Amino acid sequence: MPSLRNLAALFMTFAALSLAAPAAAQFSDRYNFFKAVKDGDVLKVKSFIDQPGSTLLDMRDNDSGEMALHMVTRRRDVPWMNFLIANGASVNVRDKNGNAPVHIAAQLGYIDGIQVLVQRKADVNALNSRGESPLVVAVQQRNAMVVRELLSAGANPDLADHVAGMSARDYAERDRRAAAITRMFKDNDNKAKAGEAKPATVLSLPNPGN
Repeated sequence: MPSLRNLAALFMTFAALSLAAPAAAQFSDRYNFFKAVKDGDVLKVKSFIDQPGSTLLDMRDNDSGEMALHMVTRRRDVPWMNFLIANGASVNVRDKNGNAPVHIAAQLGYIDGIQVLVQRKADVNALNSRGESPLVVAVQQRNAMVVRELLSAGANPDLADHVAGMSARDYAERDRRAAAITRMFKDNDNKAKAGEAKPATVLSLPNPGN
């Protein structure tokens, strides 16, 4: 006859296995979901998204620290961006470094991607973990076309980052090769005074822990 100690050990083992099974399934679903996103397998991704209670669109890939919308933005894939957003992906999700998809698009100079995100109400003044706005990223890339696109969407050139305490305007003024961008900021100021520019807003979201 088994002792009470042995019965207790068996019970603990059974309980541990019962808890581990859902966790393993969740890990497997996450891995397979992100693999499907990377492979461009729309049917498989859709099957994961449509599962009751699915939160995969709000989770980060274990390898890259990015969410699905970051990934497809990085690969410059407008159809996939629209697909994920239409199926519930937030345009303001953050990767492990606090970057929103619009930061990625700004870094890449991906204007089509910026336009998709802005049309879906992305916050063009979102700050990453370094306090950098997409406009700061664009100025650092010296990409005047992206700067123009972000300004037209209401980006604020005077938001200071956490690293140097400098704004997009500050970075442009200190860069001799960014004179055209500095002029853009001045033109934008003049339009704002005339009531033509869109009011800038700031939305700093907490980084999800998934």
